[in-house]
Amino acid sequence: MSTEVFEDPIEYASVLERVWSAVLSGDRAPRSPRPLIYESWQRSLAADVDPNDRQAPVVWERDEVHQRRSAHPLAAVLPVLRETVLSVADEAKHVMIVTDQDGLVLWLEGNTGVARRAEQVRLAEGTRWSEDAIGTNAMGTTLAVGKPVQIHSAEHLVRTYHDWTCAASPIHDPDTGRVLGAVDISGPLRTMHPAMVALVSAAAQLAESHLRARMAVRDEQLRARNMPHLRGLRGEAGALLTPTGRVLAVEPGDGLALPERVDVTPAHGRVVLADGREATLEPLAEGYLLRLGRPTSSRARRPSLSLSFLDTHGPRAVLDGRNIALSLRHAEILALLALHPTGLTADQLACQLHGDHGNPVTARAEIHRLRAHLGERVIATRPYRLTAEVCADFLDVRRALDNGDIKTAAQAHRGPLLPASEAPAIRDEREELLARLRSAALGGGDVEALWLLSQRGLDDDLEVLGQLAHRLPASDPRRHAVTARMQRVLAEED
Repeated sequence: MSTEVFEDPIEYASVLERVWSAVLSGDRAPRSPRPLIYESWQRSLAADVDPNDRQAPVVWERDEVHQRRSAHPLAAVLPVLRETVLSVADEAKHVMIVTDQDGLVLWLEGNTGVARRAEQVRLAEGTRWSEDAIGTNAMGTTLAVGKPVQIHSAEHLVRTYHDWTCAASPIHDPDTGRVLGAVDISGPLRTMHPAMVALVSAAAQLAESHLRARMAVRDEQLRARNMPHLRGLRGEAGALLTPTGRVLAVEPGDGLALPERVDVTPAHGRVVLADGREATLEPLAEGYLLRLGRPTSSRARRPSLSLSFLDTHGPRAVLDGRNIALSLRHAEILALLALHPTGLTADQLACQLHGDHGNPVTARAEIHRLRAHLGERVIATRPYRLTAEVCADFLDVRRALDNGDIKTAAQAHRGPLLPASEAPAIRDEREELLARLRSAALGGGDVEALWLLSQRGLDDDLEVLGQLAHRLPASDPRRHAVTARMQRVLAEED
């Protein structure tokens, strides 16, 4: 956040008010909102949040709030959060707020006067503060982006909260990694302090450390209670798992290779591990006993490979339920092999990766490393081809376009294909995919598809923006954002 806000929060709030008004009315703004804020506004407007008339929905009444929060995992860390945040919040005329993973307020404590003022604008226990419910705000936005945020004055999408400043940080479950909720500190905009983000971030980290320590104690107790089940296998390979599938102990302990976590979604019956071994899950009073069988033959089952390469956060791959780290080069190779199911020779692969000057020796070396990383059952040779069952987001876009399903194609196209790649064939596929999608959306006049494209790669395309401005009804809040963006693009061209 700009240092201006800390030098004079009131004056900076006045600037933000002018930015908010200009952007939402389609006029030229005195400055651009922060990317974090602009993207949050777009998500909120797409969820039909009205910037001028919106109140946080009341989801739980007071009695139900007490029941819900007593059973919530963050109840265990409330003393830590109070010790870290609450005394500071009270003195600084703020309140501390703790939400669940959906943005529902479980606890609101702190300065009495601020708490009364908060209740008047539906900032209260039992209300929902996700972005789709009440627009841009620290709690909802930190849950949406997964990192600490600070929202000041008119950076809130809804006008009602322009007199507020707030900062929030997500709190993660150390067991599964999923977000459990958020800790927030909110107050009148005059009480802005540069340490607010650092405070909530430190509080979240302390809460996660406390949860991690409790998990270690719980693991040891579970291990001690269930070791007789593991020893009862009498030499048969097996493991003790937590209720979420983390491996706690293995038998025999020397040389038995298992992943850190096993998918326990079936909760009983047979599962297949990443290396092809079949295993049986037996529910215990708490957790599971995993019995391992012999590896299945490669012909009996093909590995399952899922590729997510239309993602600005980088390429992601899942092999038989296991997340696989990929370098950009390995992601490029997998994308090319997925696009050519009949296979590529070393010469063809080298050309697609490096152009006419590609070296097949280099391509063979990269394939060798990739096969060692993924396993020989995933990639065959002579020619190089994928033998796994492949599911890929860029293939989904292609398939939807081939079927004339423009909206599905636009939804699946979350971003450009491997945007950091300079491989000629990847660059050509990236451009062709976006061009096909753009042409189909413009030709079909699909408003939702055009809107998605305007958020994902075509945010400066005047033809797309022009069609949106023409087709969106005047009552649709997104129309203001589209016209404002068109004006910025035109100004930049001037």
